[in-house]
Amino acid sequence: MKLCRFQPASGRPRVGLVKNDTTVLDLSAEGIDRLTSLFEFEGLAAQLGSLASQKLPEFALADVKLLAPVEQQEVWAVGVTYLRSKKARMEESDFSATAYDKVYDAPRPELFFKSMPEKVVGPGEAVGIRKDATWNVPEPELAFVLNSRGHIVGYTIGNDMSSRDIEGENLLYLPQAKIYDRACALGPFVTVGATEAEVRNWKIGVEIQRAGNAAFAGETSIGQIKRTFAELVEYLFRSQKFPHGAVLLTGTGIVPPDGFTLAANDVVKINISGIGQLENPVAVV
Repeated sequence: MKLCRFQPASGRPRVGLVKNDTTVLDLSAEGIDRLTSLFEFEGLAAQLGSLASQKLPEFALADVKLLAPVEQQEVWAVGVTYLRSKKARMEESDFSATAYDKVYDAPRPELFFKSMPEKVVGPGEAVGIRKDATWNVPEPELAFVLNSRGHIVGYTIGNDMSSRDIEGENLLYLPQAKIYDRACALGPFVTVGATEAEVRNWKIGVEIQRAGNAAFAGETSIGQIKRTFAELVEYLFRSQKFPHGAVLLTGTGIVPPDGFTLAANDVVKINISGIGQLENPVAVV
C-alpha cells in the first residue's frame, strides 16, 4: 500500500491512500489529517487495508498536486553504504580517500543532518545546484520513514543533492556540499508494509534528461546496501529523540562519471520499483 500527501485543485493539503496507481482516497473523511500521527499507529498496514475497503472521497492522481511526504520530521542521511559510493567519495579527493575507506568498514556508519521538513522539495518542484559549485550531482536514494519510536513505517524516494567539488576540497565542507536551498527532494509516495527482504529486491534507477535527451542513466539494487536497515536506524536514534519521527536517506550506489555535472533546466527522474518515480527539474540557487 502507498500513502501520499496531496492537494486538490482547491483546498488544503490532505493525506491520501493510493488505489490502483491512478486514484487517491482522501483519508481526511476519517479524521486523518496528518501523516505524522498516522505513522504512530500500531499495525499500520492492517489499518490501511481496512480504510481501503471503505467508501471514501476519491481524486484522480492526475488531478491533484502531490506534495513531499514530510510534515514535521527532520531529514537525516547516512553515507558510504554502497561500495560504489565509497569509491566515488574516495575519487573526489586524495585528502578524503582514507576517511571514506575507513568509514565503509567501520562499525559506526557516517550519519549527517540533511534538511528541516519545511525545506524539503516535493514532486515536480525544482531541486537546486549551488551557484558557487562546479560539480553538482543528484544522489538517488531509498529513504526510511520512521516514527517517534524508531520503527520503519514505510519507504519513499529521496534525492540527496550534492556539490562534489566542495565536499572533495575538504571533509569539513560536507555541510555546505549537502545542506543548502532545495538540496533535498522526497516523494511521491510512502510504501507501507514491505519487509526488508522484499525491499532489498527492489531496483533503484536514475535518468537525467537534458534538452529532452538522456544525459545520464544508471541503476542498482537496494540489496547492495551493506548494513542492515535496523543497524542504520539504531545508530540514528542513539542519544537522539525524534518526537515527530524522522526520514533517513540511506546512501547512493549510482554515481555519474567524473566529467558530468548537473545544469539548470535538467530533469532528474528517480525510480524505485516498489515505490514509483520522483521527478524534479533543476535550478541554480
